Amino acid sequence: MQSKTPQQSLTVYTDMVLPSETNPIGNMFGGELLARMDRAASIAARRHSRRIVVTASVNHVAFNKMIPLGSVVTVEAKVSRAFSSSMEVYMDVFIEDRESGERSLSNEAIYTFVAVDEMGNPVRVPELVPETELEKKRFEAALRRKQLSLVLAGKMKPKDATELKALFQ
Repeated sequence: MQSKTPQQSLTVYTDMVLPSETNPIGNMFGGELLARMDRAASIAARRHSRRIVVTASVNHVAFNKMIPLGSVVTVEAKVSRAFSSSMEVYMDVFIEDRESGERSLSNEAIYTFVAVDEMGNPVRVPELVPETELEKKRFEAALRRKQLSLVLAGKMKPKDATELKALFQ
């Protein structure tokens, strides 16, 4: 199986916030943004694995800025790490200023997907080779996030979480 780069999974999803997607004070519903991120992340995971993918978890979502009605929202999703059958997808969400067109980071999220066959059984995915400094940073942090998740779920003993232990030594 040939390794891939994060850039090969890049998915850019751009859309405008419509009135039916906003709360009473005119800002985008969080659930609407979550759905857009899930779609973009699933496409990125599928591009990396070339398999059917299912959302395994929403690991982190930061709603840092409100997204007002009429905003142009862009979700950029890339696979940040591939494990045996799972992939972590990191997303940056940008909004464009209506007048200047300048983009600003409004939200971030990390989802995990699993590649499956037609029967729903997990299948192996290609290795990921990060290229940029940001991709390398996200790649390294993904293992710590996975270990923390496994420890909290009782699926890994804290003493076996080597990457997490290294943070405190």
